[in-house]
Amino acid sequence: MSYLELHQLALGYGKNKTAVEHLDLAVEQGELISLLGPSGCGKTTTMRAIAGLIDLRAGSIMLDGRDIGRLPPNKRNIGMVFQSYALFPHLNVFDNVAFGLRLRKVDAVTLRSKVERVIAAVGLSGFETRLPAQMSGGQQQRVALARAIVIEPKLLLLDEPLSNLDAKLRVQMRAELCRIQRELGITMLYVTHDQEEALALSDRIVVMNGGKIEQLDIPENLFNAPRTRFVANFMGFENLFDYREGFLHGEGGKLPFAVAPPAGTVCAGWRPERVTVGTGPYNGTVLSRGFLGDAVEYLLQTPVGPVKGMAAAATARWREGDSVDFALPAGQALLLQA
Repeated sequence: MSYLELHQLALGYGKNKTAVEHLDLAVEQGELISLLGPSGCGKTTTMRAIAGLIDLRAGSIMLDGRDIGRLPPNKRNIGMVFQSYALFPHLNVFDNVAFGLRLRKVDAVTLRSKVERVIAAVGLSGFETRLPAQMSGGQQQRVALARAIVIEPKLLLLDEPLSNLDAKLRVQMRAELCRIQRELGITMLYVTHDQEEALALSDRIVVMNGGKIEQLDIPENLFNAPRTRFVANFMGFENLFDYREGFLHGEGGKLPFAVAPPAGTVCAGWRPERVTVGTGPYNGTVLSRGFLGDAVEYLLQTPVGPVKGMAAAATARWREGDSVDFALPAGQALLLQA
């Protein structure tokens, strides 16, 4: 039996709205699993059900061999870090972190020892007397994390905890989360809609769509070999076209595909960085361009609809309305089977 098991989980809001159905998931002890997907796919609903904040319509939740699916939240021994951090503004760092231990009536000596150890683990030693308003967003996020792990939860749930931080700080905090998770050996379930974040953090990733799991895989497989059209598009293969009888089809038109793909291929896709703008057998019209530093990203109108591609900034001379050649290299294509 896995450490955390969701079996045939069904969740919803109101009488008729179904958010998650027939969901099965097994998480091993010490793993960091990300639930990834667009808004409304069911990832946060699933996390809230594990925390006990939403009642189950059907199914079970097993944690460390114990069925917790019908227990109240305070009996599950689960920590949670929210997007908003939810710190108490009138309490300093020490008292924010100590809050859960005080509710559990931990003696003063043990409480101080545990709080000081966890504050040191998140790199905030010396900040014990500061109020949240006196701290940066990244520091507040660390306080929220310390408060969640000081109770020594069996499972830690994180609901988009980095979304309020700027890009540079998000990268730094990703590294900190990985370090803390590995050092303490905590089992984590991490909700995000950010593919890069999930790829950088996770042991495995669950891609959700419409309340169901589209693909569960390690980051490398998910990035390089998505198994469905939805996952491919979500993981960056923005140029996706139906394949039939030697042609790519889309939006009422078609283009010949240079190399016959394996039998059973129904879809071919390319990441924008794999589509060469400026040379190739196809032609399109520039709809827009975006300067990205070393490269310029182009959106082209083509016989199969919009195609997004790249050109080196030094040679990217085409502007909106210009005609330009482009290539869809067969060797760079993702090929999806029926």
